[in-house]
Amino acid sequence: MATTKVKGIIIENKDYKEKDILATIYTVELGKVRALFKGVKGEKAKMKAHKNIFTFAEFVLENTKGNNIVSQVDLIEGFYNLSQDLDKFYEACSIVDIVKKLGNEQSDPVFFLEFVKALKNLNYSVVLKNITLIKFLINVFKGAGYPINFSECASCKAKITGKKYFNLDFGEIVCGNCRKNTSFEITPLIFSCLKIINQTPYEKLKSIKINDEGITDSLILLSDNFEWRFGCKFFIA
Repeated sequence: MATTKVKGIIIENKDYKEKDILATIYTVELGKVRALFKGVKGEKAKMKAHKNIFTFAEFVLENTKGNNIVSQVDLIEGFYNLSQDLDKFYEACSIVDIVKKLGNEQSDPVFFLEFVKALKNLNYSVVLKNITLIKFLINVFKGAGYPINFSECASCKAKITGKKYFNLDFGEIVCGNCRKNTSFEITPLIFSCLKIINQTPYEKLKSIKINDEGITDSLILLSDNFEWRFGCKFFIA
């Protein structure tokens, strides 16, 4: 029986048999891992509090007949505030769904760190709704090789002084001369919103003041870009 110790965050859990939970854990070392919490639905189960989504911990996994069994949990962060605020909860669920869609069974420490930063910011800061999600998405695109350039046309490299367009084929901002059939104009409000969030670190997102329209329209643009880049949609409340 092989023993593996991993650091990760639970991104999904499902009932399994009468008292067990089957969890998907996104880990630093192995990417997505499925593991069984045995007996945790019992009243006196020792790991009862550590089976929930958003639980960030060091998990000891015992591999028995090809199945991972969680034998020990050392909690790092429970992110309990996410369950106390409905807006925070749904925004965190969107971030988790992105990780479920893009995370695979391989180690990706940079993506994992981005995931942790986003959840920490949501949990501990008072930030306008969906700004953390937008920041996470911009950085996810960057990490996947689709950075959004806000200083110049991504195609001709000229400084954009007039109307700006988003080219869905490549996930880039272009000028009027470089727009294609799959490009659409983005408003100054959306451009400003995305640019400000892009250049602001997570710990300072709480200082951003943007109206609801800018945040909503920016999130719609990024969700469309996500679908074009990765061929799937993610949950948005």
